[in-house]
Amino acid sequence: MDKLVIKGGVSLRGEVEVSGAKNAALPAMAACLLTDAPVSLERVPRLGDVRTIITLLSHLGVRADVGQDSVTLRAAGVDQFEAPYRLVKTMRASVLVLGPLVARFGRARVSLPGGCAIGPRPINLHLSGLEKMGAEISLDAGYVEAKASRLKGARIAFDVQTVTGTENLMMAASLADGVTVLENAACEPEVTDLAALLGRMGARIDGVGTSTITIEGVENLQGALHEVIPDRIETGTFMVGAAITGGDVTINGCLPRHLEAVSSKLQEAGVGVEEGDRSLRVWADGPAHGVHVRTHPYPGFATDMQAQMMALMATAEGTSVITETVFDNRFTHVNELLRMGANIKVVGNAAFVRGVPRLLGAPVMATDLRASASLVLAGLAASGVTTVSRVYHLDRGYEALERKLLGLGASIERVPE
Repeated sequence: MDKLVIKGGVSLRGEVEVSGAKNAALPAMAACLLTDAPVSLERVPRLGDVRTIITLLSHLGVRADVGQDSVTLRAAGVDQFEAPYRLVKTMRASVLVLGPLVARFGRARVSLPGGCAIGPRPINLHLSGLEKMGAEISLDAGYVEAKASRLKGARIAFDVQTVTGTENLMMAASLADGVTVLENAACEPEVTDLAALLGRMGARIDGVGTSTITIEGVENLQGALHEVIPDRIETGTFMVGAAITGGDVTINGCLPRHLEAVSSKLQEAGVGVEEGDRSLRVWADGPAHGVHVRTHPYPGFATDMQAQMMALMATAEGTSVITETVFDNRFTHVNELLRMGANIKVVGNAAFVRGVPRLLGAPVMATDLRASASLVLAGLAASGVTTVSRVYHLDRGYEALERKLLGLGASIERVPE
């Protein structure tokens, strides 16, 4: 395992290009299972999770031709229908193969998923939706088994919004017999991006971007060429990086409309934000002001930006309250920030943050993907040296983060643990 060694106190300045979105690339790659024609994806980030799903798809019989930032997937030779625990345990998004396998082949056996330890994220909404579409579902020794001669269109109302649940059932419904209506569906840009790919493959989908999505099933889907959207969480992380270091950073290749909640909170905190068509400039001339943040599904403030925002608030003037409403147990980064001199008290699902003039470098340990990013940001702003261990979490979701930070003037080095 590697660790990152950061010498803090340097303002980030310059320009940086963001990568394609991990959370859009993964479902897009799973969608290749819906057709025997090639599906070519561009702007695919080189990440641990992407390598994991390529390994999983290859296990199922998919041929994957991987380029510098692209991949072409051919699922004409699929001959396996089980996603084993050894491949699924590290990445929750592996469950996205369930809907496509059942829709096209009529069967699937998928291990219950793993991923970041940020609280329970049950897949019962995926399973109940497939049952309403006529699938027979059973649980056996940690595996989900699903069978159906052909899925049938159905009206499915989610108890709570679920991104992967919406994506899984949207893919399954694309090959179902009849019309499927998903109510209380997720509105995230990654869902919209998957729908755009499915549309290019011949799917008939309406209402994407709203809470009601209607899918008219078709007999077959075709291949397609699709460019993955920019990663809005990577973009947001660099935005906070500029703010927390008192820097001036232009982020290129992003979609500012996907970051409106983050931009609004940063501006409320006194940080400068200037939007272009596909760029954002963020700068700060002094400490941020404390603001209250409450996470919500899109278009609200993303839970995946909560940890990064807490690092900024730890150095802001005044007091802020950060309330997490999406996931339980997503304050694991708090204890590590406390080691760096932060003043944070957690009460239930709220963190009360009183800003300090300066964080202090310290050895810290990453506990999940976004917690890793918050500790890197804290280290950039801290005085002294910060060592972030277990950065394999970071490598799951950020492509070449230290190289990009070096390009902005940071003093950061990856070394063996």
